[in-house]
Amino acid sequence: MTSAPAPPVTRTAPVHRVRPQDAARMRALRLEMLADAPLAFLETVAEAAARPHADYAARIAYVSQGCHTAQFVADPGGRLVGHAGGTLSPDEPGLTVVYAVYVTPSWRGSGLLGALIDEVADWSRACGRPQLMLEVVVGNDRACRAYHRLGFTDTGVRVPHPKIPALNELQMRRPA
Repeated sequence: MTSAPAPPVTRTAPVHRVRPQDAARMRALRLEMLADAPLAFLETVAEAAARPHADYAARIAYVSQGCHTAQFVADPGGRLVGHAGGTLSPDEPGLTVVYAVYVTPSWRGSGLLGALIDEVADWSRACGRPQLMLEVVVGNDRACRAYHRLGFTDTGVRVPHPKIPALNELQMRRPA
């Protein structure tokens, strides 16, 4: 007799907007993100590792406030285990572009992705932008399914990957 599949593991970690004091932990998470999913981000591990800590600290201070760009992290204490950013779209005033979404492998399937996207959505609405858009490398079916479960739909738009000409990305949208 076969048993039913195990229910998804639900774990929670507080999600908050990055703060200046998160810079060192954010740098560690960024290096993990780049090593684990190199096609999903716009720099290499080597480029990120070469950047001085002061540059990370300045970036984190910048995205810790205001409505132009924000980054949110999942913080169970110790290492950060998730990240999602949002930035205004230069072409569409009511749109936030979601970027650099990542959940540490051992936390995937825990519901953390939804919590991160919800924080970006809350910030987007508070900044007067009622729509979210993100791009996913064509063929990354796992990510597409996860975003679909969170209410994103494929717009049918395909754009070239900004770093790897042989790849394309698909755009997905949902209300914030």
